[in-house]
Parts: sequence; structure tokens; C-alpha cells
Amino acid sequence: MPLRHQLADVGLKAMNLTHRAVLKVSGGRWLAAPMGMPTIELCTTGRRSGQPRRVLLTAPVHDEKQIVLVASKGGDDRHPEWYLNLVANPEVEVGVGGVHRPMTARTASPEERQDLWPRITAAYKGYASYQRRTDREIPVVICEPHRGDASGPDDRA
Repeated sequence: MPLRHQLADVGLKAMNLTHRAVLKVSGGRWLAAPMGMPTIELCTTGRRSGQPRRVLLTAPVHDEKQIVLVASKGGDDRHPEWYLNLVANPEVEVGVGGVHRPMTARTASPEERQDLWPRITAAYKGYASYQRRTDREIPVVICEPHRGDASGPDDRA
């Protein structure tokens, strides 16, 4: 793996650990909604290890029916590990405001992505610059409640 990829991965992991620490120390008051987007804890199953993998992300689009995540990795030319994990196993757990629930994650269809992308970039303009920075199309992920689960992801979403 090239050094620039290793450095990018270390930087993203450090940022995630720092975000988690700030949330814990502040009792969830600081960085709960960076840039106006709620912090989401996504738990996937490691595609090679089979172990739970947790990462903090933000949700630019969210309502009672779905939580939308963006697999941007800051405009890197590689998909984030969490995205590769959920492609391999779409059964995930999503935590919002300390409330965790099982959901099914899927990559948005081209039509869904086209509809969601303007809303995503309106929530955070950085996503548009991330897309310009990479040749890959940044995947948009839709997390939905399991069939038969009528409750929404979180009352505050």
C-alpha cells in the first residue's frame, strides 16, 4: 500500500477516535451534529474478520424512513472500509443519539443517487469537492429499517 494511503487511513482513524472521545467526555453535547448533520454510529460486520466494526459518520439526509450516508472517504480514490463491509453484509446497526437499531444498508440506485446528491451537497458542500477530487463515483448508502419495523430511526432525525 502506498505511503499516502497509509497516512490517509491513519488520519481518518485518528479523527474518528478523537470524535468518539469528544462525544464521551462531553456527554454527547459536543460534536453530536457537526456541520448540522447528526453523528451516526454505524456498526458493520468485517467482511474478512466477521467481527463488529464501528465507525462514526454524519448523515446529511435522514428522516423516519431512512438514514443516508456518503462513502466519500474525504475524496480518496478508495472506498471506505465500512462501505466494503456493508456491501458484503448489508445487515448493520445504526446508532443515533445513543439509540441503536438494526437496519439494512444498500447502495442507492443511479436514480436515487441523482435525486439525493443535491440534498447531500446542500447539507454539506464538502461532499461536492470530495467528488471532484476522485475519479470514482462516491457511493450513497441508504439505511432502512428491517421489514416490519415501523419505528423511525430516531425522533430527533
